[in-house]
Amino acid sequence: MKKYILISVLILVALLVKASPVMAKNNVVTSSASLKQITIEDLTLDYRVATLSNFLEKYNSPISDYAESFIYWADYYGIDWRLVAAISGVESTFGKRIPPNSYNAYGWANGKYVFTSWDDSIRIVSKTLKEKYYDRGANTIPKIARIYAPPSTTWAWKVEFFMNKIDHLPLEFDF
Repeated sequence: MKKYILISVLILVALLVKASPVMAKNNVVTSSASLKQITIEDLTLDYRVATLSNFLEKYNSPISDYAESFIYWADYYGIDWRLVAAISGVESTFGKRIPPNSYNAYGWANGKYVFTSWDDSIRIVSKTLKEKYYDRGANTIPKIARIYAPPSTTWAWKVEFFMNKIDHLPLEFDF
């Protein structure tokens, strides 16, 4: 029981001092590099994994078990941890409306691109967003939208809507 109380207190402290990934005034999409993890013996909690997992579960998403993969690849490539999941929300209702066995929750090639797994799709989309978008100056949602989903005038605000919704979901932990 003491362990659960300690974990709860540490989570509460982390939530109070966490640096939430935000868009700066110039709408540059950034990644949170501040306090993200609490380690207790062999237990490592990342508020972003819990947040994203809970969010995707609320949509009965087939990618809810891959929250850790979204976070890992976002951190690895230095992109916003909410971006790829938010894109999947716009393109496929978080992976629920995709061609069978395509793992293409992101609308790539109008849904015709086939990935080998959810992990593979998350890695490739994250890498591509970094190399073909961020590194070439498309580091805001509106700039990404012009390349990712032309000529849509709604794609950018929908992605931003889901990113904000992910970020403001209350955390729920199962102990």
